[in-house]
Amino acid sequence: QVQLVESGGGLVQAGGSLRLSCVASGSIFSIATMGWYRQAPGKQRELVAVITSGGSTNYADSVKGRFTISRDNAKNTAYLEMTSLKPADTAVYYCHLGVAFGTSWGQGTQVPFSS
Repeated sequence: QVQLVESGGGLVQAGGSLRLSCVASGSIFSIATMGWYRQAPGKQRELVAVITSGGSTNYADSVKGRFTISRDNAKNTAYLEMTSLKPADTAVYYCHLGVAFGTSWGQGTQVPFSS
């Protein structure tokens, strides 16, 4: 099974920026659709952004224009660049990998807000 390891989370302030990274093990990264999801306290996990193996992207309305998903197949890494952060962005962010024969989730990285 593919292992996903997220990093880059941390305390942020309103208007701040942060870049999350997700490194995948194995050799299927280049053919996988990669996604970032988040789960805020007391809420369901929601899709934030996805990027296909061909580089097509899609975003939740709440993050359009502020977040950018990208990938580096040579490094087996997906990124989520987050700018103009808002308190509503506070959540645990999860990386997701999807291929025709299965999916994997990372362990999550926290993005809490500094009051």
